[in-house]
Amino acid sequence: MTIEDHPTVKAFRSRSLARTGAAPLSAELVKRIAISCGADDVGLVEIGRPAISPQVDYIRKVYGRTKSLMAIACHMNREPVRSPTRSVANEEFHGTYDHVNETSRAIVRALAEHGIAACNSVAAFPMEMDQARIMMVQHKPVAVEAGLGRMGIHRNIIHPKFGSFILLGTILLADEIDAYDQPIDYNPCLECRLCVGACPVGAIKHDGYFDFQTCFTHNYHDFLGNFTKWVEEVADSRDAKDYRSRVSPSETQSIWQSLSFKPGYKAAYCVSVCPAGEDVIGPYLDDRVSYVNDVVKPLLEKEETLFVIPGSDAEESAPRRFPNKTIRHVRAGRPIGSVQAYLFTLRLGFQRGKAKKLDLVTHWTFTGKTPFQGTVRINDKILDVTPGTHAGDARLSITADSEAWLRVLSRDLELAEAIESRLIVPSDADLFAAYMRCFPF
Repeated sequence: MTIEDHPTVKAFRSRSLARTGAAPLSAELVKRIAISCGADDVGLVEIGRPAISPQVDYIRKVYGRTKSLMAIACHMNREPVRSPTRSVANEEFHGTYDHVNETSRAIVRALAEHGIAACNSVAAFPMEMDQARIMMVQHKPVAVEAGLGRMGIHRNIIHPKFGSFILLGTILLADEIDAYDQPIDYNPCLECRLCVGACPVGAIKHDGYFDFQTCFTHNYHDFLGNFTKWVEEVADSRDAKDYRSRVSPSETQSIWQSLSFKPGYKAAYCVSVCPAGEDVIGPYLDDRVSYVNDVVKPLLEKEETLFVIPGSDAEESAPRRFPNKTIRHVRAGRPIGSVQAYLFTLRLGFQRGKAKKLDLVTHWTFTGKTPFQGTVRINDKILDVTPGTHAGDARLSITADSEAWLRVLSRDLELAEAIESRLIVPSDADLFAAYMRCFPF
């Protein structure tokens, strides 16, 4: 029996839907499949799009045959997301994330029935914890390029119809498409700044700047970063009494809930209050005062715990803006595994309030088994980090053994004191202290 006579081969050859040749896929067909599987909107992007290039290597680690990307959006129910009872909001987030993943799987299965090879990436967690970048496919840039919306000042994608109340997924296809989508020609963001006022830790600034570390520390307190800290608190505690002095009962119970029922977002109020989108904007246009009273004020007036890093801008602003909320000081939860990662995370943790009127060029020289150089510039609240050789004249030169530096970071010692006294020889102690205040860890 030849292979062509085999029953499996005969059955495959006889399938009317089996694709032949290398013709591009029909955009109309794959979009129709995506909508029929549960997506609320869909767009297509070629792998060679310049805006996608920074993540192409990561995308191909997920699916090496990728030639096209399908971005999908599934919309959430708005009123649960707006509830001050965040267990209700979290259930809506996680339920929609599950729907995105189930829809993506259904799309891949339906495409396979048409002879189209594809691989779905995950909407959120689980991620690759052993990789330098744990989220292999970044959905937001793909969604923007696919015409599903634009980034608002709150750093969420705003869909023209559904507004901020969407979650995203990406399907990787092994074929080219006969027509690709382009970004929409306007930003649905209304620039109303309600997200600025609603953020309890001030992570979103009026001028559009976003403080990632402050948002991550509070909103994602029950996620991966703080979980590591919690484990270390358990390990370091002498007994139950000592543990309770470190971690409140409600925090312990929140961690249990996160382990049992998926992690809980502490705020995400920026999504809750956003009035953008054709299906969302009506109440805001009809009566803005009522909209603020009904949607925004319940979140502002809620009594809750805010998790902030000592020395951060949030430590100063949150008590002043929200005297009804309790401040809880916590350590940063950013994992740092290399000196290159340290320089990268400076962008994430930069505190502009601490950098006001500071004009400083700093040269870093890391020695040891992993030598590395870099330049950090701070000019009146503007940060620039240049890895590699030193660039420009420095007012501050710092030399540190890279392995010892990483040991200090991993042990979560008092960073400024430990590094200044044990690892670094700053050329100017006052400038070094000013520099360190801009990056509270």
